[in-house]
Amino acid sequence: MSDGDSSGVGARKNTDAEDDAFRVIERPLFRHKSRAVTLAETPPPPKPEPVRRPAKVAQQLALAHHLQAAIDRGAIADRADVARKLGLTRARVTQLLDLLLLAPDLQAAVLALEAVDGAEPMSERALRAVAHAGSWVEQRAAWTASARRHECSEEHANTLDGRAGSTTSCDAT
Repeated sequence: MSDGDSSGVGARKNTDAEDDAFRVIERPLFRHKSRAVTLAETPPPPKPEPVRRPAKVAQQLALAHHLQAAIDRGAIADRADVARKLGLTRARVTQLLDLLLLAPDLQAAVLALEAVDGAEPMSERALRAVAHAGSWVEQRAAWTASARRHECSEEHANTLDGRAGSTTSCDAT
């Protein structure tokens, strides 16, 4: 493209800005979520309160306590009888009752866990790994490591950009 072409029809300056109608809005505008961008003078409705419920692992630990109490009372003969009456496999009943191997302070922490808006704070598989860690001291160490991993994965998921150059506070650990 030569210099003569740049001064032609295609390179026109906007000299008619005075003719354009501008409107100054002095009130706040709020963007409403819809297919198209919609601005309105009324604010959007407030976000609903998060739905909180006991975490699934807390419910399973409570069930394990209930089943063990029924066995101890003699209402149910043994684990195999529990499995038959609940329609579970004996292995699944063993998995549930193995949660009772957790240290008492960890059991209290699990029972206090909440799922917020359907997001579970911990999987049962991770909790079983903590329960099978060994002694209560080893369980506490495994619990701390599991909590740290969960926080790091949550923080990583919340980072705005997933580029290789982005770092989180968990990268150093």
